[in-house]
Amino acid sequence: MNVLKYSSIALAALCLSTCQQNKAPRQIFADSPYAKGTFGYDLDFLKKKDSVILLNSTDGSAQIIVSPRYQAKVFTSTADGVNGKSFGWINYKTFDQEKPDEHMNAYGGEDRLWLGPEGGKFSLFFKPGTKMEFANWHTPAAVDNQSWKLISNTDKKAVLSKSAKLLNYAGTVLNLYISRDIEIMESADVKKLLGIDFDDKVKAVAFHTTTTLTNTGDKAWDKQTGAPCIWNLDMFTPSPKTVIVVPYEDGATGKVATTDYFGEISKDRIKFNNGILLFKADGKSRGKLGMPPNRAKTLAGSYDAENNVLTIALFDISPKATYLNQEWRTDRDAFTGDAVNAYNDGPLADKTQMGPFYEIESVSPAAFLKPNEKLAHNHSVFHFTGDKAELNTIALKTLGISLGDIQAAFK
Repeated sequence: MNVLKYSSIALAALCLSTCQQNKAPRQIFADSPYAKGTFGYDLDFLKKKDSVILLNSTDGSAQIIVSPRYQAKVFTSTADGVNGKSFGWINYKTFDQEKPDEHMNAYGGEDRLWLGPEGGKFSLFFKPGTKMEFANWHTPAAVDNQSWKLISNTDKKAVLSKSAKLLNYAGTVLNLYISRDIEIMESADVKKLLGIDFDDKVKAVAFHTTTTLTNTGDKAWDKQTGAPCIWNLDMFTPSPKTVIVVPYEDGATGKVATTDYFGEISKDRIKFNNGILLFKADGKSRGKLGMPPNRAKTLAGSYDAENNVLTIALFDISPKATYLNQEWRTDRDAFTGDAVNAYNDGPLADKTQMGPFYEIESVSPAAFLKPNEKLAHNHSVFHFTGDKAELNTIALKTLGISLGDIQAAFK
């Protein structure tokens, strides 16, 4: 398994830089009648920054915000209209930067897109011949600070796209086209897709993204040239009682998960229990884990007991496919990597912090594509809140664990 130890240097330096630029406390946003933390507050804030797209369920209670200006992100969602809880994490202070950060612009987003690999022989974040250290680390602009084109939208669906030319660490120029189909789901679709049932005592919001990567160049992407991958990252606001749940194949061979991306995760923050990995996600201790494709299942989730929110992420997994190594080094196998990741934010050594937030992430296999060939990666997010007994039934059906067992894991 691969370990992104060197990425910790990047995030540490980025957090330090961001916090130093924002030492003086100030009011984030005062032009909204809605309380901070609600969907209405975030909608009003984002309307000041972008011509955002609002997708709605038929009854209007479930809504999501999609942004062309900010890299086709799903910024956030609600299951209960403008006064409902805003589920995505938004980094308000980043929007007020005088100029883009040269390394990464952390706007947040409940479902944001990156392209990998981050490090290794075919990295998209380092120019050829440069040392893999923070000073030379730059997020590709197409997925960092450039606007995307809105192709079409309705009340239910938005289609956005971006063309880009990227140079990888091996010196290969990758001409590519990325499209994102983002669609809000109705309750009937949610029930069918997850194989569950619930009544009006449960409020839900769900959306589906299909990200498609096309090789628009005249050369194939292979193990000599290098190949990119699609990377979905879901950023959520934590609470002291949030736990990430990652089911896994208990009988598969090899390591269940790598747990030392940013230093070994403390034993009191991670547990393995009969095919269920539990990871405390309170935003108070920085740590990341990764799971290989032969261990990962097609879903992960979290439960926030403080706010009574059950979250599920459903995504594509190809157990026998090639996944990319994203370490900041070139002396490891470039084509052995993780398919699923989870991250809990926390303070750095100097007490500064970008978040707090936590993430559930899915990654596509390497896009070994000939000219004009395509690779698609599907990723869906579901939030449920309301009657706890109903949520418990959903958790058992999807994640294979009760809410009680999730809550008890770190008492």
